[in-house]
Amino acid sequence: MSKIKAGIIGAAGYTGGETIRLLLNHPSAELIFAQSRSQAGKHVSETHTDLVGETDLRFSDSFDRSVDVLFLCLSHGESKKWLTDNTIPTHTKIIDLGNDFRLGDKVGSREFVYGLPEFQKEKIKSAGNVANPGCFATAIQLGLLPLAETGVLSEVYTTGITGSTGAGQKLQETTHFTWRTNNISAYKTLTHQHLGEIKRTLASLQAGFNDFINFIPWRGDFTRGIYVSSVVKCKLSLEELKNLYGKFYSQHPFTHTSATMIDLKQVVNTNKCLLHVEKIEDKLVIHSAMDNLLKGASGQAIQNMNLMFGLDESEGLRLKANSY
Repeated sequence: MSKIKAGIIGAAGYTGGETIRLLLNHPSAELIFAQSRSQAGKHVSETHTDLVGETDLRFSDSFDRSVDVLFLCLSHGESKKWLTDNTIPTHTKIIDLGNDFRLGDKVGSREFVYGLPEFQKEKIKSAGNVANPGCFATAIQLGLLPLAETGVLSEVYTTGITGSTGAGQKLQETTHFTWRTNNISAYKTLTHQHLGEIKRTLASLQAGFNDFINFIPWRGDFTRGIYVSSVVKCKLSLEELKNLYGKFYSQHPFTHTSATMIDLKQVVNTNKCLLHVEKIEDKLVIHSAMDNLLKGASGQAIQNMNLMFGLDESEGLRLKANSY
């Protein structure tokens, strides 16, 4: 079988860099080009210095229409414009890492499948275009999917903290080293942009679900990772819940329920999401942890590529956490 020919649009940012790294080491894919208007002509390793010695590839200012799959690693709101302005062959599959198509929007005749494998793996397998989920959306949904499928999900109170890479590569006051160090703050209280896709998924699993997802995101004093704790009222016993989560994720290689408390070091630099459930009286707490740039972005995009091209979904994604 010939290798999948892949290209990246917007390859100079964090998700672009992670996608490059994963494709360079993928046994069934070949990175044909990495496009960046701002870095065109420079060696990729000059911008993504972790790739020194890994590739001689240079950033391009154009794209090769012969590729089988195109990863869009553009700023939110830019993917739809780029696809409108450029003619892409119908055979080329699109995986968008932005938020342009997560709520069912399309461009021309291209319709996008929401790319959360633990939610709709079979639809992704037959999709021509995939909208990669948001990072917080992935972490929160993976903690709630089993409850929604069982029909016992009610109003959710959730708090999550993310590393500075979640804000992108462009320097801002709240991503600057001197601001982030020894500092934590809340932002977009109850209004985060990922709430729409979360509610859409949960409502499709639990008919009539229209309860609030009360989400407060925090900025953390670290670079990578997301840690979320969600609280819901639930009548199921802890033993029933453990069985429910274990059964739900038994066929999914990257989401696991841990019998003991989880932490970020277990998941950073991997495509895994770890879950841990606790029950205090009628309150269920679901903790979830993952790497925002991998399972929350580029790793999940490669997982979707694998599914779309009939590969084992874990191919090229068996990565070890930097736990010490």
